[in-house]
Formats: sequence, structure tokens, C-alpha cells
Amino acid sequence: MHAKKPVVAVLGATGAVGQEFIRLMEERDFPYRELKLLASRRSAGKTLTVNGKAYTVEEARPESFAGVDIGLFAGGSISRELAPEAVKRGCVVIDNSSAFRMDPDVPLVIPEVNPEDIAGHKGIIANPNCSTIIMLMALKPIYDLSPITKIVVSTYQAVSGAGKEGIDELKKQVEAYMNGEEPVAEVLPTKSLDKHYPIAFNLLPHIDVFLDNDYSKEEMKLVKETHKILHNDTVAVSPTTVRVPVFRSHAEAVYAETERELSVDEIRKAIAAFPGAQVQDDLAAMEYPMPLYTAEKYDVYVGRIRKDLFNPRAVNLWVSGDQIRKGAALNALQIAEYIIGHAG
Repeated sequence: MHAKKPVVAVLGATGAVGQEFIRLMEERDFPYRELKLLASRRSAGKTLTVNGKAYTVEEARPESFAGVDIGLFAGGSISRELAPEAVKRGCVVIDNSSAFRMDPDVPLVIPEVNPEDIAGHKGIIANPNCSTIIMLMALKPIYDLSPITKIVVSTYQAVSGAGKEGIDELKKQVEAYMNGEEPVAEVLPTKSLDKHYPIAFNLLPHIDVFLDNDYSKEEMKLVKETHKILHNDTVAVSPTTVRVPVFRSHAEAVYAETERELSVDEIRKAIAAFPGAQVQDDLAAMEYPMPLYTAEKYDVYVGRIRKDLFNPRAVNLWVSGDQIRKGAALNALQIAEYIIGHAG
């Protein structure tokens, strides 16, 4: 790889995560020598401006990656097909889809949590699921004090987790309600299913598809990805994932049990010192994380930190973070920044 400034391709440049990649590259002054914006045939030909320069979006093909050093893949099923093709051409792929997360040859990385795993990549590095990232950004500082043995987590996931369509659907349904019309549901809980429910003024305890064990695919991602990232499959993770009528930023209620008893003060200090996590926890001042205010932020915010009432080795937390930023595009970009910083 070119020591300082790589040739970078963004796959899925016109989607929600792809657009966030571009915004973050501008904000963070991300170094690149050349930039390619790639998308499906449907979006090819569009013009996007990055750092004041106009780029024409090209249709993504295997040969698009010739001469590319880093591929930022915004997700989707196309990753499975194009990532190996990009790797063949010498490109390091950072993939935001679920395609390679559980592949034993592919590191699954949150740069603040397990950066050492990046070095073992064979061309592809996977970005974890947004809910996993947000949860582990709050839990890793605790885990470092004493290994976590059990996690019970309930998620409150924003509609933008379902892409632009999720955002549009919530907007349209709210407008329909306000105009006294019947809301139309076409996207949520899961677009590929035959049945849909309104998300406006509602909660959906169903993200992705249900599996044979009665947990959803989204819930099992929290279990399997936590095990892989922490290199510890003995952690008992009990998840419930819920879609909520919020545009942006996920929240999670987390119960964590540790091997030894920890004080709230120890936990607070550890989270406050952890890069990318912030303690927002002042009950007297009504200070606690909320999706409306964590949207657009880089960091994951942690509050309502309190000992469990019945188990001295357990703590309850409330966590919120922008799932398009830290939960997706920012995390992937940080992996790319790490690779560039350690090149040569």
C-alpha cells in the first residue's frame, strides 16, 4: 500500500452508510490519493461532491478495484460477490455487511476494543453489527476491570438501521396519522417478509428474520459477534432487539454481570477513560443519553449506571450511540485509518 495516501473506493456510495462515509471522510480529513465512488447499476451516473470535487458514481464491477488500496464497503448482499474480487486485485476490504463477520479468516473489529485483530486479516476486515458495537463500547472498559460473565440486553433501534427506506416510511406514516389517513407499511419489520406493520407510534420486537431457536437474526448477531470480538464464547448473552420510532441513534438497556464485584465509581472512571465512550450520568441534572442528542456524534454515551438491586456483581447501564456513525461508517473508517497509520 502507498505509505501515506491510498487509493480508496466507496462501494454503495449513494446509500445511507455510503453517504455517511463521504461526510466523515470530509470531516476527518481522511487521506486519499484518489477516490472512486461505486454503486449498483441503478445509481451509476449520479454525481456526488466530495471535498469540493465532483465524482461520477460508477457501476461496481470486479475490475473497478484494480489499483485500489482500500475498499470501504457500505454493506448489502453485493459484498459477498465483490469483496473477494477486490482482494484478488490487492485491495483491503472493510465490509459493513454481515457477509463475512463470522468467517474464521476475517477479523471482526471495533478499533477501541480489539485493534490487535486487524493485523491477522487476509484481505477482508468485517465491521460488526451496529448494536454490537454500541454495546461493547460501553462494556469493554468494564470487561477490562473484571471479565463479564453474563449480559442481558434490550435494544431500542432507530429506523435508519433499515436504511433510507426505514426513514422514509416513518416520515410518511407520521404524516398519514396527522392527516387522519391510514398509515401504509411496506418496509418494517423486515422488507423481505410478506407481512408489514406500522412503526409510527409503535414498537416492533422483530428485526431481521426469526431463526429456529425463536431468536431473531439480529439478536443472534449480538451473541455471536460479542463472543468473537472478546475472544470469549463463555459470555452468556441474552438479547431482545426492538425497532422504535426514532430516526437516528440506537439505545440499549444493558445488564452486565462480572466475575468480581465492582463499584459504580470504578465503572464510571473506566468508561470515562475509554476512547470513544463518554459518561453522561447526572440524575440530579437529568443528564442521561438520549437518541435525539447522540445522533451525529462520534462517541457512545453511557448513563443510568447503577448496581443491580439483587446481585452485587452486576450493573445496569443505559447506552446510546449513532448507529450510522459509530455503529457503521465511523467504525469502518477508523479501521481504515488504523491500517493507513500502521502501513509501511
